[in-house]
This record gives sequence, C-alpha cells and structure tokens, in this order.
Amino acid sequence: MGDYEPLYLYWQEAGERAGESVLSNEDFKELQRLITREGLRRLDQLLARLQDYFLPRVDPGAARRALSRYYGVEIGEDEAAQRIASILAGWLVEAASEWGMLRLRRGWEKQGEHRED
Repeated sequence: MGDYEPLYLYWQEAGERAGESVLSNEDFKELQRLITREGLRRLDQLLARLQDYFLPRVDPGAARRALSRYYGVEIGEDEAAQRIASILAGWLVEAASEWGMLRLRRGWEKQGEHRED
C-alpha cells in the first residue's frame, strides 16, 4: 500500500469517529465474503467494493481537512472521503495478505505457477 500518513492525519482530524476507521474482525469477514461468496478475484474489483464498504465509516469533513493538510491544497469532501476509504481498502487487503489470509498473484501467474524474474 505504501503511504499511510493521510490515514494518520485523518485519525487526528476525526477525533471520536477515528475508531470507526480502524480495521476490525468484521472487515476481514467482509473481505472473505467478497472472495468466497461473490467470487471476486481481481484486485481492482475487490478494492472498489471494499472502498464502497468503508465509505460510510469515513467522516467527509475530517477527510477533507486531513487531505488538505497532507497535499497542501483544498480538496472536496466527497473526493477526500473516497480517498480515505480507498486507503482503508488497501490497508485491509495488505493486512490480509501479510497474515496469510489472502494471496495476491501477478496477472500472468496461473494457479500453481510462479514466474521467476
């Protein structure tokens, strides 16, 4: 995922609502559901669905303030909330991958194959 500083700034701005944007067991269950029940296999589709899942938990005003501080320019609330939800989605996928709950393959890899570069 990379840079989590915007998320840290968001948590500072969100105050009491910051806890709503910390990963929970329910988030990992939702990820598992999207993969097993809905059959999502492409990372872009998975991230888009997770972004939609996280969006209601993001305070748009806090997101705008945090990202405006981070980027040094004014950002609209909708765009900022989408960006924070996107970071949360990436964080969930990254955590699940790190903990062995999810394996990300390169596009050219097939089940059981691995390409050496």
